[in-house]
Amino acid sequence: MAEPLVLPVAATGIVLARQGRRLLDVPDLEFAGTGLTVVLGPNGAGKSLLLRVLAGLVQPDSGRISWAGRAPDRARAPRLGFVFQRPVLLRRSARANIVYALKVTGTPRRTRQARADAVLAAARLDSVAASPARLLSGGEQQRLALARALALEPEVLFLDEPTTSLDPASTKAIEDMLKTAALGGTRIVLVTHDTAQARRLADEVVFLHHGRVLARSEARAFFRKSAAPEARAYLDGAILA
Repeated sequence: MAEPLVLPVAATGIVLARQGRRLLDVPDLEFAGTGLTVVLGPNGAGKSLLLRVLAGLVQPDSGRISWAGRAPDRARAPRLGFVFQRPVLLRRSARANIVYALKVTGTPRRTRQARADAVLAAARLDSVAASPARLLSGGEQQRLALARALALEPEVLFLDEPTTSLDPASTKAIEDMLKTAALGGTRIVLVTHDTAQARRLADEVVFLHHGRVLARSEARAFFRKSAAPEARAYLDGAILA
């Protein structure tokens, strides 16, 4: 097995503030190994921001992010996939979106089409492979964004509420893709506000509130009785201020 290029992804002493308010305060957090972690917490807890900091997309005010023990860099960035809540797609066909991503990350030309077709089939998008990506439905566009990320065979995949506002069929298709990817060894970290989705998918849960990690545990233990009172209140439907 090849030596990991980005795992573990770790945060040490991370602080990020805006206008005098701490948005993140994370002394120590690491994602390694395999499995699917769900990041839960109320709106404004810092979930999406945490993913962006870990992915090197946002610089913290202090602290250190490391990928496999070193600072993030562009050369290894394709090994850390990121799927946003709103897909960012190129003005070309669904297949060409994936082929282009494979091209710019150095995949040999002879294998690009076959890999693109394989992930399109897994995403149930083979019938629209030649269609302009921006004319696809919202669910199809999000599946395409996920397929493009998985085509690069990332070590770790971050997803920021990828099924928000999607229909049930698209949500199930995306969840099935994530389960398959996790079983295949991709480390997955998923931000969601949907506790039912978290129960379906999570191996473990990280709970954030006011930018701080208040709980991290195996999923069954978390949903049975989290040690953090804020997490218990959140699961009970309380509004956390």
